[in-house]
Amino acid sequence: MSENGSAAVVVDDLSERELDLQGRARRFVDDALIPLEEEAERLHGRLPDSRIAEVKAAAVDAGLVGGLHKPEYGGQGWSSLEWFLVEEQLGRSTNAISWHIPNAYNVWDHASPELAERWLVPALRGELRDAYAVTEKGAGSDPSQIEATAVRSDGGFLINGEKWFVTSGDVASVLVVMANLIEDGEKHPTLFVVDKSLPGIETVADPAFTHSYPDGHPTITFTDVEVGSGDVIGGVGGGDEVQRSWFSEERLGIASRGVGSMWRLLDETVDWATGREQGGSRIFDYQGVSFPLADSAADATAGRLLAVDVAERIDAGADPKICHHKASMAKLFVSEAAWRCADRCVQVFGGRGYLRSNVAERFLRELRVDRIWEGTSEIQRLIIARGLERRGVETMLH
Repeated sequence: MSENGSAAVVVDDLSERELDLQGRARRFVDDALIPLEEEAERLHGRLPDSRIAEVKAAAVDAGLVGGLHKPEYGGQGWSSLEWFLVEEQLGRSTNAISWHIPNAYNVWDHASPELAERWLVPALRGELRDAYAVTEKGAGSDPSQIEATAVRSDGGFLINGEKWFVTSGDVASVLVVMANLIEDGEKHPTLFVVDKSLPGIETVADPAFTHSYPDGHPTITFTDVEVGSGDVIGGVGGGDEVQRSWFSEERLGIASRGVGSMWRLLDETVDWATGREQGGSRIFDYQGVSFPLADSAADATAGRLLAVDVAERIDAGADPKICHHKASMAKLFVSEAAWRCADRCVQVFGGRGYLRSNVAERFLRELRVDRIWEGTSEIQRLIIARGLERRGVETMLH
């Protein structure tokens, strides 16, 4: 980045298309998202409809709607590297205002054309939202412990269970629910498409969380909820495989946005520290201030390389299992490093860093969950350790 911050840090040898996309994403963040951060914070993340409409319109104008989805459904058809370039820019903003960009979960790529037309197409037009219901009271990062069940009925399937932390479940029109289809005494993990207006669905809790985001993470119960025989994504028993690809993408997304968060944090903190004087010197000239920032700059650079490596492997058609391990590495490293960076930046800002109007304070709260959701840091370490054992050290490191 240049001294005035006008040029983006780029991956070597980006194409004109990639550079254009990166620039459009950066301008969108600078012009449409960052100016709304403090207003969103004051409103506990819930911007008025008029503001949301502005964000959606700006996203459409910038060509950022439905990034990874197929153009025939209204998406952009990005490569994983292109998606990284956009997610990195979105990570530079706080308060998850980017959630208002019309989009949907990647599992819809495994849905039938009929399901895609019914739910994905309107989602990418910004007409409805989806949510992914996986976590349960006793099944967080270990989907094998899921207790939600499904049985066949005359009309299709009956679903029973309770799901926790259903992000955007409070505003979604459709839920993708992981449940075990019970047949002949065996469990077949399956993803079901559930219209949220169906009878038997109840939101039993909608707790407040640390961050100020647009959507909630409610607890939702399903009592004899009947869905059609075609309301399945990835086929009966295919839930684990589809979900693995979802986890890989989500973990890469967390790493990509975390890199962008560190970029924004260092930008604002270095600017502050080089202009603030105490004891006759700039505070940046004290090693207690500058050295932690230097450490975070090294972290951000290393994390960026990790994330780019995962994206390029996916685009090259590498072994999905290796990509899964590598995505866990990127998520683990960046989520831990980004929160350290936010903590360091709050310290540099001093009392100002404890104000909610300060970007470092907001990131300190927001980045903490990245070490938890889509698999805790401890789960990522287990995945990486298994990779070392099963794939070999050389494969994992190179």
